[in-house]
Amino acid sequence: MLMLVRAAADVWMSKTAWIYPFLQFIGDPMVALLIAVLLAMVTFGTSVGFTPLTLTTKVGESLLPIVGATMIVGAGGGFKQVLVDGGAAIAIGKVAVALSLSTLVLGWLVAVMVRLATGSATVATVTASGIVAPFAADLPPTHLALVVLAIGAGSLFFSHVNDAGFWMVKKYFGMTIGQTIKSWSVMETIISVVGLALTLLVWTFF
Repeated sequence: MLMLVRAAADVWMSKTAWIYPFLQFIGDPMVALLIAVLLAMVTFGTSVGFTPLTLTTKVGESLLPIVGATMIVGAGGGFKQVLVDGGAAIAIGKVAVALSLSTLVLGWLVAVMVRLATGSATVATVTASGIVAPFAADLPPTHLALVVLAIGAGSLFFSHVNDAGFWMVKKYFGMTIGQTIKSWSVMETIISVVGLALTLLVWTFF
């Protein structure tokens, strides 16, 4: 709720309003999550009879399951950044442009290739948007919106070991790499392909 309030303030509130800095502070993800944890320690801790010692023990135990996931996600993000800084996304974009595809398919394909190379849906979306933007400048609003949807769909394609989110899902659900690929990766691919198909369908009729 605090993060939503901050987002709403960014959209609708004047940045000169006296309360704006305060909403920005309490809506910062780190601050908002800290407030949530402190609130939980009271509502689900001391108020239901936990002693400070018991509460301290439980808080400490709760950190153990996330340590491995945090380290893996960090390593995955670091590897992604190596690929990005090495120019993999730019090179893939140039190859996709050379194929002379329609703007919608081009956006989806660039997002897919960058996603596979870097593992990051965010990098895939930003890169594909930057490459496709010149081609989409003269499109009508409906087709422009479809291109945006296609890029978003492409950025989800086949989450695998390059993707920090892949390791997060694997760790939290206690699955093997094979199980994660058969479930999470396949699901992401289906979403991506169905998204492309539906945007192409709407593109054809509108």
